[in-house]
Amino acid sequence: MSGRLASSAAMVLDGLSIDTRPRRIGILKSHDGVVLEASGLGQSLGGGAKIIGADGASIQGEVVGFRGEHSLIAPFDHGVPVSAGSFVEPDGHASQVGCGSHLLGRVIGARGEPLDGRALPPMRLSWPLAGRPRNPLDQARITKPLDLGVRAVNAVLTGGEGQRIAIVAGSGVGKSVLMGQMLRGADCDVIVVGLIGERGREVSDFLETKLTGEAKRKAVVVAVPADHPPLLRLRAAMRATAIAEFFRSEGKRVLLLIDSLTRVAHAQREIGLALGEPPTIKGYPPSALGLIPRLIERAGGEKRSGGSITAIYTVLADGGDTEDPVVDTARAIVDGHIVLSRTLAEQGVFPAIDIGRSLSRVMTDIVDDEHARAASRMRSLWSAYEENRDLVLMGAYNSGSDALLDEAIARRPELLDFMRQSADSRVDLPTARAALVESFGQ
Repeated sequence: MSGRLASSAAMVLDGLSIDTRPRRIGILKSHDGVVLEASGLGQSLGGGAKIIGADGASIQGEVVGFRGEHSLIAPFDHGVPVSAGSFVEPDGHASQVGCGSHLLGRVIGARGEPLDGRALPPMRLSWPLAGRPRNPLDQARITKPLDLGVRAVNAVLTGGEGQRIAIVAGSGVGKSVLMGQMLRGADCDVIVVGLIGERGREVSDFLETKLTGEAKRKAVVVAVPADHPPLLRLRAAMRATAIAEFFRSEGKRVLLLIDSLTRVAHAQREIGLALGEPPTIKGYPPSALGLIPRLIERAGGEKRSGGSITAIYTVLADGGDTEDPVVDTARAIVDGHIVLSRTLAEQGVFPAIDIGRSLSRVMTDIVDDEHARAASRMRSLWSAYEENRDLVLMGAYNSGSDALLDEAIARRPELLDFMRQSADSRVDLPTARAALVESFGQ
């Protein structure tokens, strides 16, 4: 009988490749609330790790640094009880992102897991999570305008294919409404949305009210709520950018929206401070501010494939402070910024875009001279009123002292009406240009 069992076992094992090499197992040494410290792991930076909890369950994480000979691991979850002495195993290298057309119309998490209740097919194609190095000379110039469906943006802050735009605003000023208008109105092939650090309710609301119709069918959403660990929030932004890069490499015109860049920087701040980095302005370590240009520079056009990533990043200006380090760093690297005004929002003007403080750095390269002159005229009238707003409201300005200001005061209602647009309407680029030239052309 034993001979038959041995023969059967030999038949089952025949042809199997058994790895008899020793595996390196680490030991958990400490936990400071954000990162775990393990000895003896030997995993490279960015490599995956699996921590075995006291109850036998495991959590995954990523090696984010070293302290002496110990590995510092940021966990993906905090729901498993771990203790000093727990085993830590290598868990592959989590640096690749599964990509493909099967992602269109889907909602996934930071690790690529489906969140919409439907299974994902195996992904045969992949893209590096941190992106592929690009020669600056391979980046395409921005020469074509992009229709974003918002009259004020199309007319006065005209965007181009491959442009990087920052939407700067405080809370409750209408960022989500403006993003929804752009998503539904944008003329593009693929939409990639990264919802980073939002409240769970806001994620559901965004998917049901802002991303609808045709936009939903060609969109990929990567969502990580605010209660998730900082590493997952950081990886979600990188995954969304990697997916956008993949579709760009196929020659697609991609619209990438990250909401919000500030919460991505907050996630890196938590990790950086836990690793012992010195805090600088407003507590941000160097790695948090250094992450912003690395992430933004991955967007743009590509000469080789002909594809492009037009990226929109929302940036929170806490308390209306537009000199916040994250705001300042993002504004310095993007190709244009849209500043939303709380004063306009309180007046019922939506989208509440402050034309005088907003700018498109590529507009002069992609619009005709008549369009540029009309936009400049409207900006002049807007700025003249805003700069003298207090004098006008107090009645201290004497009519006739300044011809430009007189016109700005007289046409203020017209300016505000031009800015207003209902959330469910779309104004294409030719219509917006024609309205601008007719009203403010010279």
